[in-house]
Amino acid sequence: MTLTDYLKAYPKAAVAFSGGVDSAYLLYAAKQARCDLHAYFVKSPFQPHFELEDAKKLIASLEIPFTVEHLEVLEVPEVAQNPQNRCYYCKKAIFTRIKKLAERDGYPVVFDGTNASDSSDDRPGMKAIQELSIRSPLRECGITKREIRELSKQAGLFTWDKPAYACLATRIPSGIEISPQLLEKVERCENELFSLGFSDFRVRVTASGGAKLQLTENQFPNAVQQREKISALLLGEFPEAVLDLVPRKPEA
Repeated sequence: MTLTDYLKAYPKAAVAFSGGVDSAYLLYAAKQARCDLHAYFVKSPFQPHFELEDAKKLIASLEIPFTVEHLEVLEVPEVAQNPQNRCYYCKKAIFTRIKKLAERDGYPVVFDGTNASDSSDDRPGMKAIQELSIRSPLRECGITKREIRELSKQAGLFTWDKPAYACLATRIPSGIEISPQLLEKVERCENELFSLGFSDFRVRVTASGGAKLQLTENQFPNAVQQREKISALLLGEFPEAVLDLVPRKPEA
């Protein structure tokens, strides 16, 4: 089944919108299929501010009804405690809220942007999505991340080359309790690194409470040139900081 045929089978649908590449293209495709849509963005401490701004920008261009729902996901004990399957509890809380909002607004089905390149292996969040009967049109139609980027480019979506950006909680190792303050430190550092010209990087919290900067190989020369600025930035937030000498692999 083509994506268009799939979407036409659901003429009225809610879309869990993150502001990223996949859900952005899903919204565009559903709009082209003339679906009656409503997009829902759940704002939690795990999403950096720029994701919401990107979401608003795309929504404005597509003229789709949009709801921003704030969720204190750290009030879920299993999320704050940060076990290995933290993502399961987080996704369950987020999509349970979206389902309730969609039902309230009269939308019988909820779509998410999971694609065919997303492996279900070791992804506890996908288990939660399946348990809640969330549909994943891109995945179910066999559309890969690479194809989504190309289709997004053809459609003129500004998100087509947006770097992958996992939620801020992924910067903190399992077993270390997640606090709003720790997330804010990571976000401040990453925002400053963006302003210094870096992209597709991560500032990860180490087991000892320090910071580890992961860069793609092509960004190492820039890091050397701006070593003092990076050092001052990271050490302004964390007691110690290191550069991971194993290059980070660019994400699709």
